[in-house]
Amino acid sequence: MPKQKTDRGAAKRFKVTGTGKLRRRQAMRSHLLEKKSSARVRRLGRECDVAPADVKSMKRLLGI
Repeated sequence: MPKQKTDRGAAKRFKVTGTGKLRRRQAMRSHLLEKKSSARVRRLGRECDVAPADVKSMKRLLGI
């Protein structure tokens, strides 16, 4: 059985923490920022956890 290859696109977008959780960047921060409040833009700049329903498929893409 050959090894599972890492999906390079997923590897650039997701990060594994020391405890094994998956982190991701949030959407809606690339453009049209004038109409969004500063607090909202700051909040969108932080990383957040991957949804529990998506963890299994993300781990498969990352070869974990």
